[in-house]
Amino acid sequence: MTDNERRPLLTLTEVEALARNAHAAQRDKAGRPYAEHLRAVAEGVRARGGDEDQIAAAWLHDSVEDDALSEDWLREAALSARTKAIVLAVTKRPGESPQAYATRVLAVSGALLVKESDLAHNTDPARLATLDTPTRTRLTEKYKTMRALLGLVQP
Repeated sequence: MTDNERRPLLTLTEVEALARNAHAAQRDKAGRPYAEHLRAVAEGVRARGGDEDQIAAAWLHDSVEDDALSEDWLREAALSARTKAIVLAVTKRPGESPQAYATRVLAVSGALLVKESDLAHNTDPARLATLDTPTRTRLTEKYKTMRALLGLVQP
């Protein structure tokens, strides 16, 4: 048994605090605190029937991609193996094609629900309305493509 297996897993409250702290200095494209996006994705996962592993992954879904937390930190964190796998599945890699990304998300149990919630918040009309037209147009097309690759119905 490894040290990680003997340690109690972080609670959702602890994961939320960790994620909020890790992204504290970050803002979204509209200038809002990034933690608002994390909360919305986590609540979206909860509302869609997600379990604790998925909710924890939702709080951490952008942490490695945004360099808020390292992949080494994630590997050693007191999180379930499933939570870690979901976070890594939804972490985009530099130079990765949308098709390769979607294939990985679909291959990891529980990751699609987290990505669906992320896309739902990213395409929220109220959120998109705060962006300039070129950014809104670019992101709308990007998210539409990803939803299609993942087999998700357009909102």
